[in-house]
Amino acid sequence: MPVIPSTYRKPPFYLFNGHLETIVPSLFRNVEHVVYTREKIPTPDQDFLNLDWAKVGSNTLLIISHGLEGDSERHYVRGLVKLFNKNQVDVLVWNNRSCGGEMNLQPILYHHGASYDLNTTVEHVLATQKYETIYLTGISMGGAQTLKYLGEKGANLPNQIKKAAVYSTPVNLPSSAATLKEKRNVFYKKRFLGKLKEKMRRKGEQFPDLVDLELLERVNDFDTFDTAFTAKLHGFADANDFYQSVSADQWMPDIAIPTLVINALNDPLLGPECYPEKLARTKEEIILEMPKRGGHTGFVLRDDEFTWAEYRFREFLLG
Repeated sequence: MPVIPSTYRKPPFYLFNGHLETIVPSLFRNVEHVVYTREKIPTPDQDFLNLDWAKVGSNTLLIISHGLEGDSERHYVRGLVKLFNKNQVDVLVWNNRSCGGEMNLQPILYHHGASYDLNTTVEHVLATQKYETIYLTGISMGGAQTLKYLGEKGANLPNQIKKAAVYSTPVNLPSSAATLKEKRNVFYKKRFLGKLKEKMRRKGEQFPDLVDLELLERVNDFDTFDTAFTAKLHGFADANDFYQSVSADQWMPDIAIPTLVINALNDPLLGPECYPEKLARTKEEIILEMPKRGGHTGFVLRDDEFTWAEYRFREFLLG
């Protein structure tokens, strides 16, 4: 499938660069009247996942995977939930371990390659529900988890899953991780790292011998954090081994259903390798759309409750 031209033109005038397009909606966007029913399910390793349902009585289901340090309450999740509910589609948001307001039980947390928890979610849905059609969506880290899951399943993907769509996705994790070392991205580094360090402190309270709290206090960059904590907890040698091992682009050639990838060219958190043009031009299942504007999880439309990306997902999945 060729790389397709984007219909997103530009955000409101006051969002005049990629940073504002990213930060303003993250801080100030509010999507009202989304109500969830929570279900807690076990994982194969004696942990749990919290699933948040928004049902309208449909035989079609949208499954959403959220971004780093996000959950079902993030604006970009609630926007999709509300829009698809309005279009008579049930929605399920699965919260990664330790996200969604409750610390998980096992020493591990979550990461970009945690497609095993998405698999647990899908298997639970198939075993307990009767949906005829399922769509998978992911935003940022959740997009990477979704792409990895789709590639791992390949031709063995459950028949009910018909299409997928992701946006603002670090398709190549090493390339995306490198952007957080740039001076222009210090805001994002401090914000994400601060949240992750606080979560690691809580994990240290659960497992005092597992987390070096003194080292944690001194950490001020992602390479150190991911080597000393993320990699250690999840069985990787160091940060580089972690980034390389879980990067979604390794599995994308095996994706077997139509999958839309939307990454803005001015996304401050995506490096050059996060735009898989070569793959999209040679593999018909991958549809790549690269708007010039949009930032990271932005794509704001003037005087509109929903974003362009949310409307684009509806068009692609339900059209």
